Amino acid sequence: MYSREEAKEIRQQFWTMFGKRYDRKWLLYNTKIKDIVLKFSFEDRRALVSIDIEHDEEFYRDYYFEKLVSLQAILKDEVSQEIILDADYVLESGKHISRAYIMLEGVKIQKKTQWPQVYEFFHEHMDRLETFFWEYKDFIES
Repeated sequence: MYSREEAKEIRQQFWTMFGKRYDRKWLLYNTKIKDIVLKFSFEDRRALVSIDIEHDEEFYRDYYFEKLVSLQAILKDEVSQEIILDADYVLESGKHISRAYIMLEGVKIQKKTQWPQVYEFFHEHMDRLETFFWEYKDFIES
């Protein structure tokens, strides 16, 4: 078991190395649509790349989520056949969001030997997700 400080240090090392390996500016929070973000997540035993709809009002989350659902076939073709659309995803904090995500299971941030696999997963899928988002941003936003 790692102390809180050791766990923090490992997370910092992981993200620092990722930034050095893929030195580019990712879209992430700069989508220009309020409460819609693209995210990298490395949770317990899994890594995720996602489009998160974080609006506090369910009406708006549903509205934008339905846009993603209508694009589901394109998401599968252009991003990943493994993409999951979840209208009511609950974060560890207890907050409810809507999320479209691709997941890599069975990886741990503490296992540095798995980092190259996670880095490649993040790069490949976020690149595709960003391309999809830019191509369909106007539709999602309208």
